[in-house]
Amino acid sequence: MRRCAWPLLRLSARAGLALRHGGALRLRPAAASSSSSSSSSDGGGLRAPDTSLFVPVPLKPAEGAAEEDVGAELTRPLDKGEVLKNLNKFYKRKEIQRLGAENGLDARLFHQAFISFRKYIMESSSVSADLHIILNDICCGAGHVDDLFPFFLRHAKQIFPMLDCMDDLRKISDLRLPPNWYPEARAIQRKIIFHAGPTNSGKTYHAIQRFLSAKSGIYCGPLKLLAHEIFQKSNAANVPCDLVTGEERVYATEDARQAPHIACTIEMCSTNTPYEVAVIDEIQMIRDPARGWAWTRALLGLCAEEIHVCGESAAIDLVTELMFTTGEEVEVRNYKRLTPLTVLDYALESLDNLQPGDCIVCFSKNDIYSVSRQIEARGLECAVIYGSLPPGTKLEQAKKFNDPNDPCKILVATDAIGMGLNLCIKRIIFNSIVKPTVNEKGEKEIDSITTSQALQIAGRAGRFGSSFKQGEVTTMHRDDLLQLKEILSESVPPVKAAGLHPTPEQIEMFAYHLPDATLSNLIDIFVSLSQVDGLYFVCNIDDFKFLADMIQHIPLNLRSRYVFCTAPLNRKEPFVCTTLLKFARQFSRNEPLTFDWLCRHTKWPLAPPKNIKELVHLEAVHDVFDLYLWLSYRFMDMFPDAALVRDIQKKLDDIIQIGVCNITKLIRASQSAAASGAAEVTSEGFPLSRTKRDARTVSDHRDAKSTEPLSIALEVPGERRGKSLRTYRSATRQEDLKSHRRGSLANRLLREGLLTQEMLRQLESEWQDQHRSGRYGLASKRNDQSSSKEMGKKKK
Repeated sequence: MRRCAWPLLRLSARAGLALRHGGALRLRPAAASSSSSSSSSDGGGLRAPDTSLFVPVPLKPAEGAAEEDVGAELTRPLDKGEVLKNLNKFYKRKEIQRLGAENGLDARLFHQAFISFRKYIMESSSVSADLHIILNDICCGAGHVDDLFPFFLRHAKQIFPMLDCMDDLRKISDLRLPPNWYPEARAIQRKIIFHAGPTNSGKTYHAIQRFLSAKSGIYCGPLKLLAHEIFQKSNAANVPCDLVTGEERVYATEDARQAPHIACTIEMCSTNTPYEVAVIDEIQMIRDPARGWAWTRALLGLCAEEIHVCGESAAIDLVTELMFTTGEEVEVRNYKRLTPLTVLDYALESLDNLQPGDCIVCFSKNDIYSVSRQIEARGLECAVIYGSLPPGTKLEQAKKFNDPNDPCKILVATDAIGMGLNLCIKRIIFNSIVKPTVNEKGEKEIDSITTSQALQIAGRAGRFGSSFKQGEVTTMHRDDLLQLKEILSESVPPVKAAGLHPTPEQIEMFAYHLPDATLSNLIDIFVSLSQVDGLYFVCNIDDFKFLADMIQHIPLNLRSRYVFCTAPLNRKEPFVCTTLLKFARQFSRNEPLTFDWLCRHTKWPLAPPKNIKELVHLEAVHDVFDLYLWLSYRFMDMFPDAALVRDIQKKLDDIIQIGVCNITKLIRASQSAAASGAAEVTSEGFPLSRTKRDARTVSDHRDAKSTEPLSIALEVPGERRGKSLRTYRSATRQEDLKSHRRGSLANRLLREGLLTQEMLRQLESEWQDQHRSGRYGLASKRNDQSSSKEMGKKKK
C-alpha cells in the first residue's frame, strides 16, 4: 500500500512543475499567478505597489510526532544540512528570481519569502509528504532545486496573502470614477450655481437667501460656528432649521421632528436625503490636504435640485471640470467686495499707535500672549481669539470686541478669525507674515503666508454693515509691509485637484482579503494601490494612521476601530490622545463610559485657571468633552450621558472665558512661576522663549517697561542647574559648528525670517557704538588691566 502511495505522491508533487528547457524554468498555466496574468492583460498601465508596506504574516513551523511523518516513512528522514545547502542554491538562481518577479515577488518580497520558507523547513519537525519527497530527491541527486518553486510560491502567498488577490485589491482601491459612488445624485439633473468672490462680497448671503426661500435645504460649512450662525438665522426668519455637527443634533421643534432645513458641518451632510437647495460654503477647501474629501463628497453626492457653491474664484475651473464628468453645467455668478480695502503705505511700528477697531493678527499663541500683555501695559483692553478656544469663548470675545459700549476696542487674534466670526474690524495689522507650521515629517517649518490666507484675513477689515465703511491692512513692522503688498497683489493659484478618502466600506473589503493586516497597514496598502485621475488626490491620512497605531493593541471590530480613528482631535495634545485610548479600552470591554467616570478622569469640577498652563489644560479638557459627545453620536449605548456632559461643557466654557478675560494676569503668573523654577508649557510646540521675532515683535524703544521679552526660562537649583548649563553650552557649540557648515549665523537667521536687514543694520550700529565706547572687546580688557594696576599701586 505504501509502495503504491509513494509514486502517486511523487507524481502529484511534480504536477504543474516546471519543464526544464535549456536550463530555463517555465510554469504551466495552471500554476501561474492569476493576478500577474490579468494585470499584464490590462495593458501594464498600473503602477507597481509599494511592497515595503506588505507585512508578512507569521507562519509557525509544523510540529508533529515522528510517527506522523509520512514523507519520512515513504523515503527517509531529511538531512537538514544537505537541505540547507540546496535551499541556498535555490535562492541564488537567477531563473528562480526572475520567475518570482513574474509572480509578483520583487527583490524585497522574494528575499523575505525565502527567509520565511527556509526557516519553516529547517525548524519544522515534519513537512508535507510531497515537499518531503521533492527535498529528498534533490538531496539524492534525483531532482533539481528548481522543483521547489511551486512550494516556495505557495508559502509566499501564505505569508503575503495580497499576492493572490492583487486584482481584487486594485479594483477596490480604484478611485478614478468618484461620481459613480453616488447613484442617487446621478439619478437627478442638478443645477450648479457658483457664487464666486472675495471675502465680504455678499456671495454667501445670496446663496443663503435662496436656501431660506426653498421648501427644503441643507447648508454645509467648514466650522461649527458657521453652521450655528445659519441655524440661528434660519429659525429667526421663521424657517425651521436643525443643527447637525459631529458632536450634537439640535432640533428646531420641541417634539424632535426633523425640520426641512438643516445647517451642518460639511462632514455630517447626508448624501441620501433629497433637498430642493443645498449650499456648500468655502468650496476652495476642496483642496485641503486633510479635509478636502468632505467637499468632494458634498459636491458630487448631495441630492439637491440646486447646488449653490460659495468660495474663491480660483476653484471655478475645477468645479466646472468635475461637473462636466457628471454631465451637469455650472452657472457662475461673480461678486465684488462691498466695501473698499486699502493696504496702507506705513506700518504700525509701535503699539502706541493702536486705534479703536484694530486687530493684530499673530500666528502663534505665544505672540498672542506677548502682544496682549504689552497692550494691557499701555492701559488698553483687548479681546483675544485663537484656534484652540471653545466656540462659545470665541463668540463671547467677538461680542465683547464688537460692543460699542464695551471699553475693549482692540482684538488680538490668530488666523482663526478668517472664517466663522462677524467682527467690526477697521484695520488688520499682521504681526508677522510668516507662519510656523509642522510638515509631514513632523518638523517645524516657517514659511510666508499664502495669497489666499492673506486675502482671507485682510478681508475681515471693513465688513459690510459694520460701523467701519472702509477696511485697512498693514503690518506691525516696516520690513514686512513691502512683502505683504507683493503677496496681496498676486493672483490666487487655481485649485487643481479635489480630495478623496477611503470609505469604511472600501476598508472592510480590503480587510476581507487581508484579515491579518492592521488597520494602519490596510490604509497604507490602499493608498499605495489607489488610482486617481488628474482631478483628484488622496487626502493625507497621517492623523488616521497615528490613531490606528495608538489603539492597535485594543481588541475592536473593524468598523468600531475605523470610527475611533476618524475622531477629530489634535494629536499634539497628549491628554486628549490618552483619553481616546482609555475610551477605546473601556469600549472594548463593553463597559459604558458614564458621566461619573468622565468626571473622575478629568477631575471635574475645575477651578478658573491661575496661569497659562492651567488655561491650556482647560482647553484640552473641553476637547475631551467634545470627543465624548462626538463618540456618543455614534455609540449612544456606550457613551450614554451626552446631555450631562454637554451641561458641564457649557460651565467649562464659562470658566475658560474667565481665564481669557484675565489672560495678562495668567501670563504674569506664568512668568513668576517660571522665575521660581516651575516648569511651564504654554504653546502648541513653539516655546515662548523662542517665538519667532519675539524681540522685534514686542519691542518698543520708547517704553522700557513694555520691552520685557515674554520668555519663560527654567531655573533649576543645585546640580541640575549646572548640568543644564553644561548641556546648553555643549548644544550651543554643536549648533555653532552646524551654522558654520551652513553659512554665517546672520545669513541663516535671515533665511529663516528670524532677522531682517533692518535689524541687522541696527545691531551692527549698536555693536560699533559699544565697541568704540570700550564696553566690549579689547578696549574693555585694557581698561580692566589698567584699573587693576592702579588698584595695585594704591595698595602699595
